[in-house]
Amino acid sequence: MAFKSGFVTIIGRPNVGKSTLLNLLTGEKIAIISKKPQTTRHNIRTIVTTDNYQMVFVDTPGIHKPRNKLGQYMMQQAYSAFEDMDVIVYLVDAKDKSIGPVDSMIIEELGKTSTPVILLINKVDLVEKERILPLIAEYSQAYDFKEIIPISAIKGEDKDKVLSAIEKYLPEGEKFYPDDMLTDQTEKVLAQELIREKLLNLLDEEVPHGIGVEVIGFKEQEEKNLLEIDANIYCEKESHKGIVIGKGGSMLKKAGTMAREDMERLFGAKVNLKLWVKVKDDWRNSDFMLNELGYKKNSRD
Repeated sequence: MAFKSGFVTIIGRPNVGKSTLLNLLTGEKIAIISKKPQTTRHNIRTIVTTDNYQMVFVDTPGIHKPRNKLGQYMMQQAYSAFEDMDVIVYLVDAKDKSIGPVDSMIIEELGKTSTPVILLINKVDLVEKERILPLIAEYSQAYDFKEIIPISAIKGEDKDKVLSAIEKYLPEGEKFYPDDMLTDQTEKVLAQELIREKLLNLLDEEVPHGIGVEVIGFKEQEEKNLLEIDANIYCEKESHKGIVIGKGGSMLKKAGTMAREDMERLFGAKVNLKLWVKVKDDWRNSDFMLNELGYKKNSRD
């Protein structure tokens, strides 16, 4: 049997479970997960290699109407992932009663591509089976999907089903990455994102989207199997700084401990993590700050 390889993008509106699906398919926690929308800000690449295929997955920011320059960057990242892909995996929420305006917009964009599209209806564990059939029928009429598969990305039983469906539409080809490579994200970016995930999950609704994280120091002491990581947490208001730090530093300490534990698991080393909180007014509209934090406006990566 000929070896297959290709790029697979995961698209969908915010909070439908794209990062959860990515982590399920790769078997490792690479993408950060939060119940809050717009968690993913970059296109994240992870690699799944078997004896028969290599799939390079690109997780994208949730498609939404941008309100600032960071939002514009995220949408440019999401739509750029439609290009030069071998398979598109489109994720929707089983709790939807019908196709909403953002999904209609996504379907319109899909109409401009000839790439095979697989529709996954996620979170089926949260609804009665009868609710899913009308949704399948509506999506079938709206677009000519190669396959429509109801799944629960959080449960895990559907992993092989999804991978088999994607494999069908992959072209024959050589490997793009070495067998043991799991992601093209640097350890610095992974550390940054893990810190941001903890803050997203611990903080109130208003604060998290105004948070940016920059790893300013990443030193490896091989003989001690130790990583020394220093990071700045940026927020947009002085009042938010107090919330991020918490009473007596409790919130910052909690987020730091949780991030450090995840980093130690991911990097296989002890981690000494130091965090500082700084205020940068309206940083999500600052070209300089977006560039500093890795959200380069014209990035096609």
